[in-house]
Amino acid sequence: MFEVRYLLELAFTSIPSIRTSNVEPRTSNLENEGDYVLEVIAAQALIQALEQENVSVVFGYPGGSILPVYDALASSTIKHVLVRHEQGAVFAANGYARATGRVGVCIATSGPGATNLVTGIADAYMDSVPLVIFTGQVPTTQVGTDAFQEVDITGITVPITKHNYLVKDHRKLLQTIKNAFYIAATGRPGPVLIDLPQDMLKTKISFRYPKSASLQSYKPVLEGHFGKINEAARLINKSRRPVIYAGGGILISQACEELKQLAEVISAPVTNTFRGLSCFPGEHPLFLGMLGLHGTRYANLAVNECDLLIALGVRFDDRVTGKVATFAPEAKIIHVDIDPAEIGKNVRIQVPIVGDVKVVLQALLPSLKKTDRTVWLQRIEELKSLYPLFYQQENVLKPQFVLEELYRLTNGEAIIATDVGQHQMWTAQYYRFRKPGTIISSGGLGAMGFGLPAAIGAQLGFPEKKVILVTGDGSFQMTMSELATMVEQKLPLKIFILNNQSLGMVRQLQEFYYDKRYFGVNFEFVPDFVILAKAYRIPGYNINTPDELTQRLPDILNTPGPALVNCLIDPRENVLPMVLNGQIITKVEES
Repeated sequence: MFEVRYLLELAFTSIPSIRTSNVEPRTSNLENEGDYVLEVIAAQALIQALEQENVSVVFGYPGGSILPVYDALASSTIKHVLVRHEQGAVFAANGYARATGRVGVCIATSGPGATNLVTGIADAYMDSVPLVIFTGQVPTTQVGTDAFQEVDITGITVPITKHNYLVKDHRKLLQTIKNAFYIAATGRPGPVLIDLPQDMLKTKISFRYPKSASLQSYKPVLEGHFGKINEAARLINKSRRPVIYAGGGILISQACEELKQLAEVISAPVTNTFRGLSCFPGEHPLFLGMLGLHGTRYANLAVNECDLLIALGVRFDDRVTGKVATFAPEAKIIHVDIDPAEIGKNVRIQVPIVGDVKVVLQALLPSLKKTDRTVWLQRIEELKSLYPLFYQQENVLKPQFVLEELYRLTNGEAIIATDVGQHQMWTAQYYRFRKPGTIISSGGLGAMGFGLPAAIGAQLGFPEKKVILVTGDGSFQMTMSELATMVEQKLPLKIFILNNQSLGMVRQLQEFYYDKRYFGVNFEFVPDFVILAKAYRIPGYNINTPDELTQRLPDILNTPGPALVNCLIDPRENVLPMVLNGQIITKVEES
């Protein structure tokens, strides 16, 4: 996939792609850039550069090689959040970036500090999250000698960064930082890593912070091809059964209002990818919910019956398409994406448009006709009534009920962070997101342990907003040490653990694919999470029944400060519907 992206970007731009990390982009002459000159230690210049980039918070964990940066950071107005593990730093920066739309920044030392970031970097790469990551490195004279805590972090992260740098010339440091922020935030966003040898950080340099990035080899295409946009308009205007398939690109390009206009003008239902959730109002009559593996059955059936699929900021991943050969069999497909590597990668496209989704939709909307599609919308309503989401309500606490109550009491306006597993999919199904950017979750990589540090990052980005973490007992135990970070930062996070004392999603897969041969998924020991919360001076609650939840939840949500709620849910509950591997998306398991 990495190589395909490179080749397609090369074809579309006629210049080398920035997604390869083995060729350093040319930089401009630093002597002709910047606002003022000051002789400073390079580490101090780095912190001043972050201030110039309006960075207000960084997440990190110190160590020997990165100490010059920490010494400079001590004199800065930038807030430093000391996490309990480097993975917490990169996940927190990730949550901060997703919530605010700004570039997230994290710092770690060399060797294990750097390698502990790898999972979070990969997560940001797959979900197109803008991060700039600074890692310490042994002195340049020791690089390649297997020195203490030396690791080739730039080599390790080539496939999972949008670009990365090893700074070997202190004179290029500031331009490198300026370029990194520009690369991370523009085009298809992603993580950029800067590896900093200790001797480079201790060298004196002239502080001339560049006014702009200098990247002759990187020019994202924003405006779609005029002829292709007109072709798309013609197809839309004559279609009888269109469906809009909207992904995370809508949120990244801030095109939610344009998406809503498109749906209402052409009377087309909208279905979201998991990463696209919250880009379209969850209670809108045209909303179909999520499609794919654990999507609503009516969304999958609508895609199966449509004659035109308008794909916006999506990548047609396997969790959406199911058996690719049978995906949207009656439809012509329009695909709009800023990354040319995604166009035609997985499915055949009739109208490819490379460009920023917001810019393309703004160009497309004036050419669209208000069309009466009453018959199609009646069919959509029929599918919704025939195949609604449902679960058996009993006197056992059901996870779906927890999510419905959270939605009811927050009016769909809280920021919801999740970990990965069954609880993540129940959240996608039963919490109807009303406002853009209110779900923070690991999509493409599916990284357990993401939730708590990401929620911390989101809450630091929006201190005044209600942030709720929905997690599972398995995921939570991976990074629960970050409770200390949460308490230290005085964050009012509300944590809901959907506790089935197992790795629920893996257990479900063993049920469907391995004839219920359960192995390695049931925890023989699960800590008492309420006592754990008390150890961190966080109020904790056990909830066992639906009545308990209904009675206690309003007070828990409305009481200022943090809370941890251990919801003891039915351990037999599965995420349904479910499309089995290799099946068409209309063939589902519902029990």
